[in-house]
Amino acid sequence: MVYITEDLIRRRAEHNECEIFSLEEVSLHQQDIERIEHLDRWCKELRILYLQNNLIPRIENVGRLKKLEYLNLALNNIEVIENLEGCESLQKLDLTVNFVGRLSSVESLRHNIHLRELFLVGNPCTQFEGYRQFVVAALPQLKSLDGTEISRSERIRASQGLEEARRCVAEQEQEYLRRRAEEKEEARRKEAGVEEEKKERKPGFDGRWYTDINNTASPESEKNKENQELNENPKNPEEDEEQREHEFWHTPCSFTPESRLEAHRHLEEKKRAKEKLDFCLTEDEENNTIILDLEVYRHMDTSLIDVDVQPSYARVSVKGKIFQVVLPAEVKPDSSTAQRSQTTGHLLLTMPRAEGEIKVTKTVPRPPRVRQNRRSGGLSEDDQRKNNVPERLEVDPSKRTAVDLANIVPCQIAKEGPMETSRPDPPAAEDHFSEGCKDDMADRGKTLCSLLQQGEAES
Repeated sequence: MVYITEDLIRRRAEHNECEIFSLEEVSLHQQDIERIEHLDRWCKELRILYLQNNLIPRIENVGRLKKLEYLNLALNNIEVIENLEGCESLQKLDLTVNFVGRLSSVESLRHNIHLRELFLVGNPCTQFEGYRQFVVAALPQLKSLDGTEISRSERIRASQGLEEARRCVAEQEQEYLRRRAEEKEEARRKEAGVEEEKKERKPGFDGRWYTDINNTASPESEKNKENQELNENPKNPEEDEEQREHEFWHTPCSFTPESRLEAHRHLEEKKRAKEKLDFCLTEDEENNTIILDLEVYRHMDTSLIDVDVQPSYARVSVKGKIFQVVLPAEVKPDSSTAQRSQTTGHLLLTMPRAEGEIKVTKTVPRPPRVRQNRRSGGLSEDDQRKNNVPERLEVDPSKRTAVDLANIVPCQIAKEGPMETSRPDPPAAEDHFSEGCKDDMADRGKTLCSLLQQGEAES
């Protein structure tokens, strides 16, 4: 059941910047509304109100709309014209294709002195003898009835025969009300016996017809016969559903508010059944992930889908409708991915498991270790593994020393000469020498060596 809410009216008041207190025109057609409410308190400035093609059974809660000029209630379930006396400015009333059978209720519109047009086409009362004459005479302010202008001569003739038309209409109205009572009783019985009708869809409680209560057989023979019948004629659920659908729409029934409401309920159930999305939740042990395959409609735009993955559940919004499933293990939302199939339209969520889950991997059995005795000339498996690893030379860090610059200059002299001098070996570099001192000594050694070589060359 759809209710008239403030949000619904605001969405229909976009032309008025979504303001409802100053709204003068609103269209609420084809919303499956079953009751008129709140409009007389929220939208007191209304002049035009469209409520056609709904499921409204009664005119109510519009008496405070003093400025209402046009009310459209076509294609609803209204049976009586009532509660319109307060609509002082009403000029046009459309009740096309409703169920108005009490033609005498038209006289309640006498107080609407500004009413100029009235439409009752498609109502049961239009089949009454003297219908037009009675309405024209009962509502002298009317200018047009069912789209046909009322002439002055027609109004005079209708006024002259008003009493006779009223008596004739009252008799036909009583007969109609009697039939309506029978239709309502039948509808109540049908609604109360829904469960019994479901059982009656089968030939019997066990799926077989019983034609003779005195004809009994052994349980074994009945069981064998039943199995044989099921094997010969297997039941297909899809075919059974198609048959029920065909029977529902092709079975003759009277056009009443109850049958119209029943057809609407049936369509709603079919619509809800189609809106259910099938899904498949699997665990990929090899990749340590959880996969959700949601059968989204093939031609739906991806922008209408919103995915929210949490560590313990996944939520998918499809056209504003929520699909949520609890995950069998904790997952990583940041590492999860969502993909859409271009052929089927399915939504595929791949969610890696969180840390701490044991990853199952396929292991290859290893051959048992065979240890050989070294005395027998063989090596153990550990020794063989060590032998296969290449050896690398490593230098002991403690053996590394600084370069001794003082020992670079050779100290031996090839030949003795007049310039021969005996010079003791230079002391080793010690920690108390500074770097500058070492460099000075090296320069002096080079100079001395060059002088000695020059002297040898001259001699």
